Amino acid sequence: MEMYTIENASYPFVPMRGMVLFPGTVLHFDAGRARSIEALEEARRRNSIVFLSPQKNIDEEVPGMDGLFLVGTVAKIKQIVKLPGSHCRVIVEGLHRARLTGVLEGETFSEASVEIIHPVEVEKDAKVQALIKAAHDFFSDYAESSGKISSDRFESIMKMEEPGALADVIAANILTKMEERQEIHEILDDLQRLERVCAMMLTETEMAGVEREVQQRVREQVQDNQKEYFLREQIKAIQTELGDGDIATEVDDLTKKLEKIPMNDEARSRTKKQIDHLSHMSPYNPETSVVRTYVETLMELPWGKMTEDNLDLDRARKILAEDHCGLEDVKERVVEYLAVRKIKNDMKGPILCFVGPPGVGKTSVARSIARALGREFVQMSLGGVRDEAEIRGHRRTYLGAIPGRIISSIRQAGTMNPVFLFDEIDKMGMDVRGDPASAMLEVLDSEQNNAFRDHYLEAPFDLSHVMFITTANTADTIPQPLLDRMEMIEVNGYTEDEKLDIAKLHLLPDQIKEHGLAADSVHISDDIIRQLIQGYTREAGVRGLKRDIGKIVRKSAVEMLDNKTTEVTVDADKLRAFMGIPPFHYEKAGKKPEVGVVNGLAWTAAGGDTLQIEAQIMQGSGSLETTGSLGDVMKESAHAALTWVRAHKDELGITKNLGKESDIHIHVPEGAVPKDGPSAGVTMTTALVSALTGIPVHQNVAMTGEVTLRGRVLPIGGLKEKLLAAHRAGIDTVLIPRENEKDLEKMPEKVRSDIKIIPVEDVTEVLKVALTEMPKKATKKKDAAEKKAGSKKATDKVTVLPSGSMDVTPPPVA
Repeated sequence: MEMYTIENASYPFVPMRGMVLFPGTVLHFDAGRARSIEALEEARRRNSIVFLSPQKNIDEEVPGMDGLFLVGTVAKIKQIVKLPGSHCRVIVEGLHRARLTGVLEGETFSEASVEIIHPVEVEKDAKVQALIKAAHDFFSDYAESSGKISSDRFESIMKMEEPGALADVIAANILTKMEERQEIHEILDDLQRLERVCAMMLTETEMAGVEREVQQRVREQVQDNQKEYFLREQIKAIQTELGDGDIATEVDDLTKKLEKIPMNDEARSRTKKQIDHLSHMSPYNPETSVVRTYVETLMELPWGKMTEDNLDLDRARKILAEDHCGLEDVKERVVEYLAVRKIKNDMKGPILCFVGPPGVGKTSVARSIARALGREFVQMSLGGVRDEAEIRGHRRTYLGAIPGRIISSIRQAGTMNPVFLFDEIDKMGMDVRGDPASAMLEVLDSEQNNAFRDHYLEAPFDLSHVMFITTANTADTIPQPLLDRMEMIEVNGYTEDEKLDIAKLHLLPDQIKEHGLAADSVHISDDIIRQLIQGYTREAGVRGLKRDIGKIVRKSAVEMLDNKTTEVTVDADKLRAFMGIPPFHYEKAGKKPEVGVVNGLAWTAAGGDTLQIEAQIMQGSGSLETTGSLGDVMKESAHAALTWVRAHKDELGITKNLGKESDIHIHVPEGAVPKDGPSAGVTMTTALVSALTGIPVHQNVAMTGEVTLRGRVLPIGGLKEKLLAAHRAGIDTVLIPRENEKDLEKMPEKVRSDIKIIPVEDVTEVLKVALTEMPKKATKKKDAAEKKAGSKKATDKVTVLPSGSMDVTPPPVA
């Protein structure tokens, strides 16, 4: 009668070299073969179950059925740790015996068909109980004779009463030869297997006794000089390992040092426990250095150490003004913090988020804040961070575990209240290693970061005194829960005058100093700097301007050495010689009005920009085509604009049948750059009306706003960046939605004085300003005549516009 039942299944297969895993036991091994690693990864993707079977020849790379032992183990993967190179360390737990019935060799891994063997529970009669007692007695004799079984393991095995499980655990602990382990593994009957294990234990016990006797005789034969040599070498190794000290001295030093550190109770208890653990460890134990590193990390953190804030408001204003032009919102927020901190000494550190285009000074202003407060400054770049362990650290169970970068940065700063900058927080990612953005929730929450737990420390650390500052180019990609924990401060682009001041006061002197030249050796006038800004840069910030000024300084240094002079004055000719042909053309206002061409305004992560939207009308079947790498929302805006124009064609004097006779093409230049958003609605509407009526559009006018089917102009975002772009392009009139009128208070005075800003509510108001004249309403008499005349007569009235498009004869241009 069979003492087991069979269950068919299939699992990813890993052949084992020289190892046998018993059910109910845990085994760790290193996997190096690509097929084995892929099988383990496939198993983890499914349910972490894998089939393991020893191979007969350990040198065989891909063994077949003939090269495998047919009885193996179905196991559960507990952990996989990547090792340097292409290896990984795996911990598995045996679940069931299984008989291999077939192997399917896949492209990257093997799949095993197996029969899972489930033992049938046997009745524990007198014979079975006697066998179990004999096994316990034999194992007790072996443990006493060999001295290789720990007390914990001995006690757990002596409590086991199931014959099959008892046989497996004893075999796993006493048998070292793979052949003997496999012999036991292949005995499917539990009682027979336990009987065979008892016989092997007798042999192992006798061998262990003989081995101990031999070792005793060898030790007695060691001469005194050999003992002395051995002991001296041990002392040398210990002194080398401990730096001419010993464990006892080191433990005393650590204990005395701990008494002086104001840790919290939990951290102190954990540190003291690890020091006690260290005192009982051998210097040869590999774990000694791990425990020592952990204790030193805990004790080197700045527990209770804080720099005193400089709360002089005038000094802070002066430092912030010296370091940066503009950025008034940022400076005002820092002064507010200092004022409240002066009144309420135990205030928690704020969590600020500077959002703005690249190069506007978000990172450098964080350094200025630290200087104004008199605090240490640490920075952590989050761009591309995908591993949660970068934030929270690794647990000490992993090989080579270290604290997260937050705790490491605090340790580097040496104080508990530095200014901590998280740069590019909008560029964090996530993958199978975790979601670092979620790990940041605890860090950037002032209500719970007073007990931040790093996985490596396993003890709370207070981050509530840290002034956290984050930067981002856009808030759209920051998760909402994380966004709610931060105070958003927009850092917008600079006007041309602000860039001029920054170049004179900061960029040029810094570049001269950085390149080792005398302070006044390179002279650049305001006009030349403006030419540099207008012709060689097109950005919201000043990063490109800094690069170009650095290039001019380097060229000037070469000229000084060639001509043996100490000064260089950069004029227009030298600027052209140093920098080459200007890549950007500075658009000046007052160009000749054009038909079907309208200046729009756009917002990008790099700041504002101008877009010329063009519309052309051609004979066709009534289709609307949009080009220029437009997104879905922008295409929908074009359809909404066309619908409004069709609904008001009589009022606009449009006589063409837009649904049957004319094809409409709307194009936004720079087609390689993706564009999307609804704020070009009024621009497209104006371009369509101009192209259909032939009335030119003023080119010194720009506009922005979403349009509805009823012609209403809805509000938009990024107004400041768009107005700055219009200012850079020389636009002198800008149409904005009336609901954005309240945002004008934040606009720079220079922009408001140079640009005529007109709030509008309806498309008709836009057309009155943008077109050189308003279209004349079509009369009913004219409509009836055209309908009677037929399509041929209508075609006779079509003329070719200067731009090449077909359209009705345009009215006279005023």
